[in-house]
Amino acid sequence: MSRKIDTGVFLTEKSPKIISFASIVGSKEGQGPLGGCFDEVIKDNHFGENTWEKSESKFQLEAVKKAIKKGNFIKENFDAVFSGDLINQCIGSTFGLRELEIPFLGIYGACSTMAEGLLLSSIILESGSAERTIAVTSSHFSTAERQFRFPLSYGGQRTPTAQWTCTASGAVTLSSIDNGNIEIVGGCIGKIADMGITDANNMGGAMAPAAAETIIRYLKATNTSPVDYDYIITGDLGLVGSSLLIDFVMKQGIDISSVHKDCGSMMFDNAKQDTHCGGSGCGCSASILCGYFLPRLEEGKINNILFAATGALMSPTACQQGESIPAISHLVHLRKIK
Repeated sequence: MSRKIDTGVFLTEKSPKIISFASIVGSKEGQGPLGGCFDEVIKDNHFGENTWEKSESKFQLEAVKKAIKKGNFIKENFDAVFSGDLINQCIGSTFGLRELEIPFLGIYGACSTMAEGLLLSSIILESGSAERTIAVTSSHFSTAERQFRFPLSYGGQRTPTAQWTCTASGAVTLSSIDNGNIEIVGGCIGKIADMGITDANNMGGAMAPAAAETIIRYLKATNTSPVDYDYIITGDLGLVGSSLLIDFVMKQGIDISSVHKDCGSMMFDNAKQDTHCGGSGCGCSASILCGYFLPRLEEGKINNILFAATGALMSPTACQQGESIPAISHLVHLRKIK
């Protein structure tokens, strides 16, 4: 069983293993600096479907299928899948994965959903309630923009703090009974943070305090420091949020600047692709985790990372009513098995 070491912080005893992973991204993401890392780049962001929502569902379904195949599994091998997305009622996940007939647990952590899925997978695997699980999430530029900001045909200008919602999906298979090269060592369940920000185009500013609180809490609970890790990864704070995060953590006497990486800042070449503050969306950190960081862990190029995905827990209704934007950051500690 997992062992609690502080409020919301736990270490695993059986250390569930990550067995396989897959990532699929859209054309703009494929043109970015990490384009060669992903399993598949889809040039048609409709993905052969007649709506953006159906397209996102297909991104997620295909990512899961690829992860299952890469692990030499079949869908019947899995006891549960944890999934969520940004569309109302998470229909990207439910409509996308319904044909698999794998027991389904829908979750919503906004852009922190992949970390939340990995946390819940490790807990259920540790408990003995399941032997194999899947964690997956997705986002799509067009579904998110239409829901949270402007109609696509509106032609409104993007503010300097705006981020570009990624069209992408990442999926991970986990097991308590199979041998793997990557283990989940522990995790930190995030606390809701709200700095009173109401601008839906300033997600980085809204989420940075949540990321700082989670990272600091895990480091203190485990009596570790930034130098103990190859990377401390966030997603998706973007350029503005990443700078704020480093400042927030530094005020607590902790310097993460030398090991910090942000998936939102990594996805695009801002100078060439005009994405302002970088990428965002559930699929951003999920696809970069599965396309960039997990392969390097598996190959032994890196050995020890903290993955702290961040999410803005807003809804269109809350935004329309002028509510502030609560944020969350969940953290997963991943380590290469030597």
